[in-house]
Amino acid sequence: MSRRRRAKKRIVSPDPTYDSRLIHMLVNRVMKDGKKTLAYKIVYQTMDLIALKTEQDPIEVLGQAILNAKPLIEVKARRIGGSAYQVPLEVNVERGTVLALQWILLAARNRSGRSTVLKLTNELMDAANKTGGAIKRRDEVYRMAEANKAFAKFRF
Repeated sequence: MSRRRRAKKRIVSPDPTYDSRLIHMLVNRVMKDGKKTLAYKIVYQTMDLIALKTEQDPIEVLGQAILNAKPLIEVKARRIGGSAYQVPLEVNVERGTVLALQWILLAARNRSGRSTVLKLTNELMDAANKTGGAIKRRDEVYRMAEANKAFAKFRF
């Protein structure tokens, strides 16, 4: 990370099919080695499968999954007097969305099975129902912040 100045915020354009910034953010995180067309294919098949299984709008399911997986508080390491403390901090709205997307994808990739589409579909539906790996990760981060509540005075 550069120490000179803060990086400029890049505004993500909405995706062509659903006209949603959230889906475009998901596509950018699914993408590996610059293969955006393949990432779009995976995400769109996932959305179709969610619509088929739940009979709901897939964008609403995705939004609910991200809302459920979004952390409210996290810990950051802060060095004070030669020792590092885990200081609990509130999470910015944009950072919360990014963390939720990352955790959902990480949990989906760690699932058993062959098809990325099925793994991502099941993880998104689980997150929308408040179960699954991403929700477990959010609860773990919350427990860590609660355990280190004593160091909240070191906030910066």
